[in-house]
Amino acid sequence: MTDFYCENLINPIRWKTRCVKVGNVGVGGDNPIRIQSMTTTDTMNTKTTIEQSIRMIDRGCEIVRITAPSIKEAKNLVNIKNGLLSKGYNTPLVADIHFTPNAAIVAADIVEKVRINPGNYADKKKFEYHEYTEKGYEEELFRIRERFLPLVKVCKENGTAMRIGTNHGSLSDRILSRYGDTPEGMVESAMEFVRIAEEESYHDIILSMKASNTHVMVQAYRLLVTKMKNEGMNYPLHLGVTEAGEAEDGRIKSSVGIGTLLEDGLGDTIRVSLTEPPEEEIPVARILVKRKANLHQSKLEVKAITTSTHDSFFYARRSTSTIANVGSEHVPRVIGDLSAHHGIKKEDLAEFGYLYAKVQDKWHISEQAIDFLYIGSNSLNFEIPGTLQIIQNHSNHSNKDGYYPIYSLDNVSKINNDKISFLLCNDIDEPFDIIRELKNCIIVLEGKENAGFHLQRKFFMNLVHYGLKNPVIIKKTYEAIKKDEILIYSSTDIGGLQIDGFGDGIWLTTYLEKGFTNELSFNILQACRTRSTKTEYISCPSCGRTLFDLQETTSKIRERTDHLKGIKIGIMGCIVNGPGEMADADYGYVGTGSGLISLYKGQNVVKKNIEEKLAVDALIQLIDQYGDWIEPNDV
Repeated sequence: MTDFYCENLINPIRWKTRCVKVGNVGVGGDNPIRIQSMTTTDTMNTKTTIEQSIRMIDRGCEIVRITAPSIKEAKNLVNIKNGLLSKGYNTPLVADIHFTPNAAIVAADIVEKVRINPGNYADKKKFEYHEYTEKGYEEELFRIRERFLPLVKVCKENGTAMRIGTNHGSLSDRILSRYGDTPEGMVESAMEFVRIAEEESYHDIILSMKASNTHVMVQAYRLLVTKMKNEGMNYPLHLGVTEAGEAEDGRIKSSVGIGTLLEDGLGDTIRVSLTEPPEEEIPVARILVKRKANLHQSKLEVKAITTSTHDSFFYARRSTSTIANVGSEHVPRVIGDLSAHHGIKKEDLAEFGYLYAKVQDKWHISEQAIDFLYIGSNSLNFEIPGTLQIIQNHSNHSNKDGYYPIYSLDNVSKINNDKISFLLCNDIDEPFDIIRELKNCIIVLEGKENAGFHLQRKFFMNLVHYGLKNPVIIKKTYEAIKKDEILIYSSTDIGGLQIDGFGDGIWLTTYLEKGFTNELSFNILQACRTRSTKTEYISCPSCGRTLFDLQETTSKIRERTDHLKGIKIGIMGCIVNGPGEMADADYGYVGTGSGLISLYKGQNVVKKNIEEKLAVDALIQLIDQYGDWIEPNDV
């Protein structure tokens, strides 16, 4: 029995799945990684749905998904399909189904693929716990089988593909009662349906394990692949981070989750879920796919590692000692770089979160203020804020409190082991015998721009293998690529290591503005759930079920609440993406009817059917009621 999702952790190749045809598009097998998205229009508005679909396709969308919340919308899919064909577009369509098996059966006669959510296809979620005997659980599975078989038979007869798409937040009460709110529960939720389909010799299946929590999402996919290998299955994978949000936050979170899995050779089709027009998702997906293709062409000449030193299915940070304020229980640290900036002034620290007020002679420190500043061979002629520490080249080290020297392997013999220092290593180095003697040294691990995170992962795994506890700062430099690529590549490279519990800090250098690079570093850690410095928004990308303008509403809520450090707010367009999909949000804002909003504390509804124009104020009052509100001026 295998317990490993990836054949080679250092030089992975794409996992070979079966090919599933979605109309004229092959997914899995030897096919390229496919890009897809979902319309946000009312499915009954045939004209606008066709127009939006065309905008998506023209940007590179290869599969278009459309919501079908009832039989009425499912039947209208034929008009949308025919309208696209009349304009010369034969891109396959997918019907997105929740709660309505009858709509799925209608859609399976029309479109090339049907997506069902096993958490709500045969069950109604009530957030109730039940104890099941083995016989009782088998009876539940029989009930699900009877509910699911009609769709399987129609899909088999028509050659219609199916995505069995589990969402972390919409697991059934039955699954939650037996497996808990876990990646294992997500996997078993899908596998129950897969086994039923296989008993009917139906195999045109694609699987997904979506979550807004990047740890849960990555772990669930890894566990799914392991489970499939053990049961002799190889179905294609649809990758996505659900409710990723908008703008840079949504791109970063999507890159952490999707990028990490692509790097390990998993994934046959991807959808980047942003709270933006769906055509804006396509360029992000294309960068992720292109990067993976480029890395695949540049194979690493290193020995394979096929056994892991860490748990790939459960997050546990690598055990380290504490040196200065780095490692152990400390949050990952962020390092800024002014080594190329001569004559450093107090004002130069503003882009790193330290704003000096000259009149007050006082530093104002933001939540995204760096912990260390590397100044190279420079010196500082002013007193630094008490929360900031300095890294200097060892040849220019000033030997003041809060100033630490950095060495390379070429001059490691000069390190004073009685004092705190930094040692710069390259990811291809193997200095482990040297590090063993350096009990007071923080390692800075520099990685190649075009090598992904695999060599750095190997370095970390060797540290674990040799029992070395020195904390490690991940250093990455990006130069000859565009701004959007820097954002996506760095989120993947650093995020993939953070997901595995590797890295006690980030040292990110780019040719872009220092403020952008600094904010990006903190936002990657936020997306990885390893350091929280601002409000997190779990907002769905909108679809035809959405009951209000999601982009406008998200902007309004962000404007009022983005100063609340560490609070998670779910913003959901309809009840389908309501309390379940925002599973780990602290507060929820959910559309429940035309112009009506319900508010949640956790998964519990506390205020129902508030008029939309009053709902944002009501959300603020709710946050205040539970003691989490802070006035912006008090931050």
